[in-house]
Amino acid sequence: MMQISYEDFEKVEIRVGKIIKVEDFPRAKKTAYKVWIDFGDLGVKKSSAQITKLYQTEDLLDKLILAVTNFPSRQIANFMSEVLVLGVLLDDGGVVLIQPDRDVAVGQRVL
Repeated sequence: MMQISYEDFEKVEIRVGKIIKVEDFPRAKKTAYKVWIDFGDLGVKKSSAQITKLYQTEDLLDKLILAVTNFPSRQIANFMSEVLVLGVLLDDGGVVLIQPDRDVAVGQRVL
């Protein structure tokens, strides 16, 4: 594993967001949802999230998640993904979302 410096880590902005809208994304090459996430002062950002194996659309609404908010946007089929939702990849290909264990304000930065 390659080590990075603390200064490298500080460049990555990981923030708390709340999922406010979810849609199926049939045009994505890999099964995914279109997700809209409220980051408070940063506004609402979109993401293509490959989390369909363990989550239904209705289960995701109002869920707090963590996402990288300072990567460049990326075109996924006909959708512009603006943030990277963070999760743990399981051996079976499922992704478990990483989320705060308490109610915290959206937009807060992970240190």
